[in-house]
Amino acid sequence: MIPGLENVIGADVAQLGRQFGAPRLDVIEDDARKLQWTGTACILDIYLYPQPGNPRPTATYVDARRSDGREVDRAACVTALRKAP
Repeated sequence: MIPGLENVIGADVAQLGRQFGAPRLDVIEDDARKLQWTGTACILDIYLYPQPGNPRPTATYVDARRSDGREVDRAACVTALRKAP
């Protein structure tokens, strides 16, 4: 587990929505799902897949980049885009 992603990896769509609000993009392909959030700091893509014993897909991978395509630290992007409690 990458520090800073503990509350993202393993989360389902509802949990991610509570953390980040409504996604800008929601793409479903077969049993996979990609959710995307954007902000001034970065673009965050979270990929969800079904897991054995869990009927709801959960986040298994996180990708983050700047608007120009350059990589950005994933945990920093999560922090930047997370809604205030």
